[in-house]
Amino acid sequence: QVSLEESGGGSVQAGGSLRLSCAASGLLARFYDYCMGWFRQAPGMEREGVAAIESDGSTSLADSAKGRFTISKDDAKNTLYLQMNSLKPGDTAMYYCAAQSWFGGRCPRWGSADAYDYWGQGTQVTVSS
Repeated sequence: QVSLEESGGGSVQAGGSLRLSCAASGLLARFYDYCMGWFRQAPGMEREGVAAIESDGSTSLADSAKGRFTISKDDAKNTLYLQMNSLKPGDTAMYYCAAQSWFGGRCPRWGSADAYDYWGQGTQVTVSS
């Protein structure tokens, strides 16, 4: 059974930092072979793609995340990370990690939630002004 478990969320003041982690288990293929993504969803809003990383380490970032967030992974630990710096109140949301292997570890539709097969339960990030 595939499981993605996020951790690292919390409450911080604007300008602060958080590092989210997503531990994967039960995957049907090697962790390396998955496109891994981070999404977020604020109340009343659609789920939006924040960042994604391909099997070779190539990354994609939403415009809102560029210059502030960094996505990375440790294939040996089956773990995905999202380093978030200079946080803003607008970053407040539930953050989810997701995995998909349809494209052999590439992420051609990285920002589309329907491209992903597996999802975690989410971790809450709250940024106060």
